[in-house]
Amino acid sequence: MKLTRRNFSLTVAAGAMALMAGAAYAETTLTGVYYIPQSYRALSHGPNGFIEKLNENENISVEYYDSGRLVKADEQLPALRSGSIDFMFHTTSYINRSVPILSLVGLPGVAGELYANPGRIAKGSPLFDLVNEELAKDGLYMVSMMGNILEPEYLWSTKDAPIRSIEELKGKKISVVSYEATKMLEGYGAAAVRIPSSELYLALQRGTVDAAVVNPSTVIGRSLQPLLDIAYKLPVNGYGIALFVDLKRWNAMDEETRAAIESAADWLDETGAAYANEKIYSEEYWPTIIEAGTEIVEPTDEEIAEMEASAEEIINEWKSKFDGDLADRAIRLATGKED
Repeated sequence: MKLTRRNFSLTVAAGAMALMAGAAYAETTLTGVYYIPQSYRALSHGPNGFIEKLNENENISVEYYDSGRLVKADEQLPALRSGSIDFMFHTTSYINRSVPILSLVGLPGVAGELYANPGRIAKGSPLFDLVNEELAKDGLYMVSMMGNILEPEYLWSTKDAPIRSIEELKGKKISVVSYEATKMLEGYGAAAVRIPSSELYLALQRGTVDAAVVNPSTVIGRSLQPLLDIAYKLPVNGYGIALFVDLKRWNAMDEETRAAIESAADWLDETGAAYANEKIYSEEYWPTIIEAGTEIVEPTDEEIAEMEASAEEIINEWKSKFDGDLADRAIRLATGKED
């Protein structure tokens, strides 16, 4: 073919279109979900930063839906397993009935230890690897738990039904999510009620419940501080915000995509829980709660010991779900009794 200005221009244009098509084809689109709304700033800061870091990779396009906009909280895990989404952020306490190893971080006596010792469940730690070893049996991989769990869930009560000690749990109607915390509270004669956080304000206002087991994020995120007059800081339960992928899909991803996710997760591990615990809770949430007039009651060492002793049966029931000494070793690693 004779080269003319016209066919030269057409050839250049065709080549440019081919390059554009190749670039578009090479771009990987990842869909992620999270049911927590942005009003929960402490719980959203880490995931938001992870998405920003991941979006810095020019070969990855991220479609991210928080606040349950794509799938609701109960639908996230099935959506991940079916391949409808590529990754999800989830609270460990919400899915620990489906994935029992995640109950570890909320066990009485364990939650307080993890919270007080950042790094024990950080990426690459023996505990992190042990949890992933068990998650693999469920076809899951935990990329990060933000470096640590969040501040534990305490007992918050109203002035009409105050709780300032373990003895005052008897006869109280308490909103609680965790199975382990539910069993423990029932052992003290409390009536455990599972109420979505979106309905908790009205439940407290109407007296449907007397108290709630929540952490400061729920108090501030749902503006509960005017209704909650007493914060009894017994570490009843704890949870982490973890980033999960389906293990088969993770292994099938190209190396560049996995590396980009891991790199963003490194930032998440270093910053996520640390910023929430050390900055947002300490410098913003607790001052707001105290300013609202909430009475802060610190548990005695004897009360914490009593709580841990009363949870022994619950912990043994949890251990029975696993083979060998995996559960015992997980607790030893979480409580600093094994390196």
